Amino acid sequence: MPVPARRLPSWAWVTGLTTAALVLVAVLAVKAGDGPQPTASASKKPSSPSASAKPSASPDESAPVAVPDGSGTGRRIVYSLSQKRVWLVDASDASRRTFKVWQGTVSPDPGTYTVGTRRETGTGSDGVEIENIVYFALASGVNVGFSNALDGSSPPPPASGATTGGVRMKAADGDAVWKFGTAGTTVAVVK
Repeated sequence: MPVPARRLPSWAWVTGLTTAALVLVAVLAVKAGDGPQPTASASKKPSSPSASAKPSASPDESAPVAVPDGSGTGRRIVYSLSQKRVWLVDASDASRRTFKVWQGTVSPDPGTYTVGTRRETGTGSDGVEIENIVYFALASGVNVGFSNALDGSSPPPPASGATTGGVRMKAADGDAVWKFGTAGTTVAVVK
C-alpha cells in the first residue's frame, strides 16, 4: 500500500520560497559586481531648462554643429571666429567635417576669401614647425592660413607682442584641410 504524501504547512512553503529568492538575489548581486561599473563621467544629472542654456566647459565634439547661416553656398571652407571652428562643406552644402581650431593673434575680417598659396611644411611665425599650410588671407600685414604642428601639439601662447596668423588644428584635421582646400577653394570667414 502506498504511503500517503505528507503535506507541508503553508509557512514552510513561504519560508522555502523566501530562502530561494534570497539566494537568487545574492547570486545576481555577485554577478553584477563582476560586470562594468558606472564612472563619474557616465553618470548624468537631470538637466533643468536653465542648466541647458549655459555653455559647457568642454563642448561635446560628437554632437553635430550646424554650418553657420550666411556662410555662402556650394563647396567651401567655413571658418567661424567666435566659435573657433572650421567646417568643410561639399558642393551640395553638406558639412563633411567640422572641428575646433586655435586662433592666432591676427584674424581676417568676416568675408569671402580664396585659397592661394599652399606649402607642405614650414615654420610658423611662433617658431613651431608646421605642415599642411593653406593660406587664404592677409590681415594687418600678416598671412593667415590653416596649419597643424608637425609634432601634433597645440600652439603655446605666443610670445608677448608677437603677431601670428596661423589657424592651428589637430594633425588629422590639418590633413583633411590640405586635401579639401586646393588652390581656388572658397573660404568663408564668419563672426
